[in-house]
Amino acid sequence: MIDYQPLYHALRSAKADVWADRLPQQTSAAFGHARHGHLATWQRLIGSLPEFSTRQRILNTDTVQIGSAHDLDDLAKSTLEAQLKSLHPWRKGPYGLFGIHVDAEWRSDWKWRRVEQHISPLKHRLVLDVGCGNGYYCWRMLGAEAKMVVGIDPMLLNVMQFQFIRKLYGENPPIFVLPLGIEDLPYGLKAFDTVFSMGVLYHRRSPIDHLLELRDCLVPGGELILETLVIDGELGETLLPENRYAQMRNTWFLPSIPTLMSWLKRCGFRNVRLVDVTTTTPEEQRSTEWMTFHSLKDHLDPTDPTLTCEGLPAPQRAIFIAHTSHN
Repeated sequence: MIDYQPLYHALRSAKADVWADRLPQQTSAAFGHARHGHLATWQRLIGSLPEFSTRQRILNTDTVQIGSAHDLDDLAKSTLEAQLKSLHPWRKGPYGLFGIHVDAEWRSDWKWRRVEQHISPLKHRLVLDVGCGNGYYCWRMLGAEAKMVVGIDPMLLNVMQFQFIRKLYGENPPIFVLPLGIEDLPYGLKAFDTVFSMGVLYHRRSPIDHLLELRDCLVPGGELILETLVIDGELGETLLPENRYAQMRNTWFLPSIPTLMSWLKRCGFRNVRLVDVTTTTPEEQRSTEWMTFHSLKDHLDPTDPTLTCEGLPAPQRAIFIAHTSHN
């Protein structure tokens, strides 16, 4: 079991007592076995992990590295690899865990490289990562010397993958991934110095409400890093897929860049700037032995890679940086 007391203490220090009081009940309910049929199995798996001894913990390179191949004998390494693969599919990575290369679906390090050069230094900051997946970016944020990183993601498999890695890490690091969505956070929290929302906005039925929720998580003068799908177009243009987008069911609003900038400003953000626009390629998102399902290349038009299989513009992602006002 994870000791959440350091998190509760950090939230109270940030004057987020309302959430600190509510969080024990939220986590207890979220980890209820009725939530997912495999949860008890995953928890037993993590609970059965031995305490591995290692001095190698490297969080500031493309591959999040914990342990080395020399720390385990062949049998222990083979057992660990099988345990990791039992948590398939691995969407975010890469990880290097005691010599095992977890080659996830996404080369998440590519996105982090695009992000890290533009953000304010994370040193000594309390950071929130919304829709964090298995916590790859959370580890990179901790590697950038954040004081504490809190990730939230409602998918229990993602949270279990994180908890597995956290146990391998040892030493009770100041990093947590909670099985919650942003709607579970109290209104007007204003506790975090930096908030990341990467790959979330287009999954929200109300993008404006999501931007307001992100704003309310930030301290005055706090920084938002927003990464999402966009389309080419003028102010006011937005794509709303009739059904699926690149085979994704829960995709809603894909705005043009000028439109999203206007949304951010209307929601009260200041110093809004676009720092990157990148077309997603099958080299960045692909099937691997750690994610064996269909991936991006299967969801594009086979005769025209600029279109999805539905005939819509292929995925293009933009990164925005914005701040809340100081009052």
